[in-house]
Amino acid sequence: MKRATLARGDRTPLDVRPDVLICGASFAGLAVARELAGSGADVLIVDRYEIGERATSACAAPTPWLHAMGVERAIRQEIPCMAFHTPHGSARFRLPWSWSSFDYRELCQALFEQTDARFEIAKVQRREGRRVITDRGDLTAPYIVDALGWRRVLAKHYQPPEAPLSRGLEVHPHGGSTDLDVWIDRSLVRSGYAWSVPADGEQRIGVGSYEPRHHVKDATIEIAERLDREPVRYQGNWFPHKLRPATEDGIFFAGDSAGHCLPLSGEGIRPAFYFGIAAAREIRAALAGEQTAGAALKRYSAFSRRHAPVFALALGLQRVIPRLPPKVLTRALKLMGRKRPCTASFGWYLTVADPKFANAKRTPTAGRLMGESCRPSSSIAAPDSMR
Repeated sequence: MKRATLARGDRTPLDVRPDVLICGASFAGLAVARELAGSGADVLIVDRYEIGERATSACAAPTPWLHAMGVERAIRQEIPCMAFHTPHGSARFRLPWSWSSFDYRELCQALFEQTDARFEIAKVQRREGRRVITDRGDLTAPYIVDALGWRRVLAKHYQPPEAPLSRGLEVHPHGGSTDLDVWIDRSLVRSGYAWSVPADGEQRIGVGSYEPRHHVKDATIEIAERLDREPVRYQGNWFPHKLRPATEDGIFFAGDSAGHCLPLSGEGIRPAFYFGIAAAREIRAALAGEQTAGAALKRYSAFSRRHAPVFALALGLQRVIPRLPPKVLTRALKLMGRKRPCTASFGWYLTVADPKFANAKRTPTAGRLMGESCRPSSSIAAPDSMR
């Protein structure tokens, strides 16, 4: 295991001026760098940790997205079904697509291998104008991306519990199952949910609370014990549940730093890929002289804002569902678990950030992003493994 940060003697000053500076080497930052590959730009990624060193999520995403990003080698287990549980019953959903749990280090390395970017370990501390202050000196670039996560380091102060953040904690015991299980149980968490994600001999069991003031450690231990699993190997993090401006003071924000995490489900990996790609395409067009840097910022900001209605809908459901009488919620889940409503609802859900976008082409005129709409398509084809 490599050190989280470079030892003091190894912190040589960084004296570089890249074309694109990407702060953050997780899902969003690596998606930006991947999309910029072959552009001819000098791209530098900086992060406090080595690439793939520190996972902070359950590491599961829709399988079609992992294939679209070329990281299928990181998949540990494909999960075609979800099961929702309340104190009054359960409902099992066979999805029109599958989830897959994955190995975080392997996925990040697979993404980085598809880039032609440089990487340096450096802790990003703040921004002063166009200068990014790190523990290895000041950095600047014509294009700067904040993909550092919920702290939104390169913008204004953003801290819980005042910030619109949820909190999550999970444990990683040995074990196995076939479904992605979700518990909506107020005895565990008053406003939120618990989960169990199988990962080929490991279970990622956790609890998320929409209310950042509520602690979740006791609930995490309880759900692990209900499943007869030992609460070991903890990891946790905050995650946003409200969309934030995708640009500010000439900086591009992608992933959790822009609130690109779907409310209700707390799904952030797929949106990080999706919006990271969108930001990179606008930067790439500007680098190619197809538009100005200012136009790239405006277009990316508008792209993110066009998704606001979907995020607002999910946030509304996040507020309503915990207030539903448990018996009503149980009946609703059982109805949703039937084939037609399940296919329709989860088919639509995937199109909120469609995996087809990863391979969409850019038209040379006005830099329009093909496939940029968040409107649902009429149908979603199931992956071959589910047919």
